[in-house]
Amino acid sequence: MKTLFINIKELLQIRATGIDKISGFDMAVLPKIDNAYLLIEDNVITDFGLMEACPKVSDAAIFDVTGQVILPTWVDSHTHIVYSGNRVQEFVDRINGLSYEEIANRGGGILNSAKKLNETSEDELYEQSKLRLEEIMQQGTGAVEIKSGYGLTVEGELKMLRVIKRLKENYPIAIKATFLGAHAFPIEYKENHSGYIDLIINEMLPKIASEDLADYIDAFLETGYFSVDETIKIMEAGKKYGLEPKIHVNQFTAIDGIKACVENEAVSVDHLEIVTDEDIEILKNSKTMPVALPSCSYFISIPYTPARKMINSGLPLALASDYNPGTTPSGNMNFVVATACIKMKMTPEEAINAATINGAYAMGVSATHGSITKGKRANIIITKPITSFYQLPYAFGTNLIDKVMIEGKFI
Repeated sequence: MKTLFINIKELLQIRATGIDKISGFDMAVLPKIDNAYLLIEDNVITDFGLMEACPKVSDAAIFDVTGQVILPTWVDSHTHIVYSGNRVQEFVDRINGLSYEEIANRGGGILNSAKKLNETSEDELYEQSKLRLEEIMQQGTGAVEIKSGYGLTVEGELKMLRVIKRLKENYPIAIKATFLGAHAFPIEYKENHSGYIDLIINEMLPKIASEDLADYIDAFLETGYFSVDETIKIMEAGKKYGLEPKIHVNQFTAIDGIKACVENEAVSVDHLEIVTDEDIEILKNSKTMPVALPSCSYFISIPYTPARKMINSGLPLALASDYNPGTTPSGNMNFVVATACIKMKMTPEEAINAATINGAYAMGVSATHGSITKGKRANIIITKPITSFYQLPYAFGTNLIDKVMIEGKFI
């Protein structure tokens, strides 16, 4: 089946093959064609260009999108959308003055989610999670990474990863699974860190590998959670099973975690609300993608990733939602892009690069997602008529999406 879009006001993020990420000042450039066409065959982008060069395609479904913008779907490289219930009470607790750490110390936070998850059946967990997946697809996300980490037991973690696998099998959106058994220490291991790390390495990982349930491994490398040395052990163990690291780091403190991640060739380091000059130097010329999560900063009122400093230093930067029940109960990447512009002073061009092509790099789908490139998947957002793509972050509370296409089909 062929689909031809004509009279596109702006066709954004057009790239040649072989470009997998954008860094530094290049992030300020978002290649586009005004008054363009786009041709799709089945689930693949096959041609695009100026309307004056638009081919005649007799057997195509033709859509005249005069006044509308087309761009690649968002790539959300950091989420926790498989969870049970919610943490609404903690939202109110924060309003009443409790900090993230105080809530965690009284049994809330990640341990609260783990308790609920272990009381929920796999089928019920799937039913809850698929609604969140369907929602983010409607909001323009065409590829998503999903983490475990609310099980914190062998069966709980396997349950989460099996649900992610079911979502992957039943929906057209590209999904990568990340094993995050090292999200927090269960209460029974609070004084026995080595015992829980042994459980992760010697029991969880072999079973996950035997069922081929994960693509990446993660840990919450942070003061009060997993230390640098503990995280190194987990990264090394994961790599023995072919799981590359994608690590939570520098959310609240900087404890040389980024150095350890880069040395262990992490695909990405995520959060980065606190970034030192030394961290920036370490990230330069590495393969590791820094990932900012502005919705989390917004929701729990913590500092934002210093995007301007990082980009001006020549680094790449990706944006992701961190969709989770406690600190970011939203997977709306349109809001993520707008918040990056408003609060992190990223330009619209930088923010869209960060949420598309750099997001694709951060979850290993650069070859197929993240840009309008011949041969890549036909995953596109078609906006409503707008003045320019700048309106996307400007009108941050308005749904400006007309249609979303994933794998060549409207959803």
